[in-house]
Amino acid sequence: MNIGIVCYPTFGGSGVVATELGIALAKQGHRVHFITYSQPTRLDFFNENLFYHEVDIRAYPLFEYPPYELALASKMVDVVAHEHLDLLHVHYAIPHASAAYMAKKILNTKGLNIPVITTLHGTDITLVGKDASYEPVVTFSINESDGVTAVSEDLKKDTYQHFDVTREIEVIPNFIDLTRFQKLKKDHFKMAICPNDEKLIVHTSNFRKVKRVHDVLKVFQGINKKIPAKLLMVGDGPERNHLETLCRELGNCDDVRFLGKLEAVEEVLSVSDLFLMPSEKESFGLAALEAMACQVPVVSSNAGGLPELIIDGKSGFLCNVGDTQDMTEKSLLILDDKNLPEFKANALARAKDFDVTAILPMYESFYEKIMDSAKAGVS
Repeated sequence: MNIGIVCYPTFGGSGVVATELGIALAKQGHRVHFITYSQPTRLDFFNENLFYHEVDIRAYPLFEYPPYELALASKMVDVVAHEHLDLLHVHYAIPHASAAYMAKKILNTKGLNIPVITTLHGTDITLVGKDASYEPVVTFSINESDGVTAVSEDLKKDTYQHFDVTREIEVIPNFIDLTRFQKLKKDHFKMAICPNDEKLIVHTSNFRKVKRVHDVLKVFQGINKKIPAKLLMVGDGPERNHLETLCRELGNCDDVRFLGKLEAVEEVLSVSDLFLMPSEKESFGLAALEAMACQVPVVSSNAGGLPELIIDGKSGFLCNVGDTQDMTEKSLLILDDKNLPEFKANALARAKDFDVTAILPMYESFYEKIMDSAKAGVS
């Protein structure tokens, strides 16, 4: 197949999943064309089946904000026509689905019919998409897509609940490349951070309020009162300054390190003992899956799609949103030396259910289904 992938080229979950999907498809022999405004973060090696097409965003005095959606639609038209794509797969509804609809209509005037698949990732539905400024366009664009997928049953339910969507939504979960995300021998790194054999806790996110990153520090404070521990905060975002202030108020700054954005997060996960994810909302929980693949059990909230990923009491624990006391107690249970090896083994076993080799065929089958329907003239 000759596939166009449209995504955000950032550290966010939708961009990571789209990029990893493209890489996996290319390894299977499919030709994959990324269409976005800069090279995707994880697209950092050469493959004869991978191509990148940059969207040219030009500033004009007339526009207060450059019209990215129009530039993106134009680029999609160009790439589809000249690279003879079989389908477009757009990740994150806003503005990719609406731009794809526009591109599809333009291509129709040229005698070309390109099927469009839209994958919903989370905040494009649960947060941004609900905004009255965007909701009509989001709903229309989803309904006009030839195929729609969501990364969890919970996100599928949310979409039907909050939008007048008439399209059937196929659930294809996020995935992990276990050849990349695996426990690495990084004992020297662990020794540098935990010289006295402290337990190492980790959290990764974009530090937005919905991630409840303040709860991470509170849970860690409870853990550290009982056992020696260190905390690594990986990522960055609007709550960073507030977190540093809270760290000082709690008096645990000596045991907390802010590492910023890391590309090779698997190296940190490889030496970690526990991953904390107290989010208010998670449509899937890709960061938790990455941790589990590196044999790190997870204590998380029971929000969104997390119960579809974490097996409570096996690969980690699920707690009510905001219940930092319960999260602390469950964390200490996992970190007990008698329990930790079993939780680590269970975390890896669960992660294997989401290996890319298991999920990729689901996408390939869905692609074939949508292309066959398009050829048959079924909308």
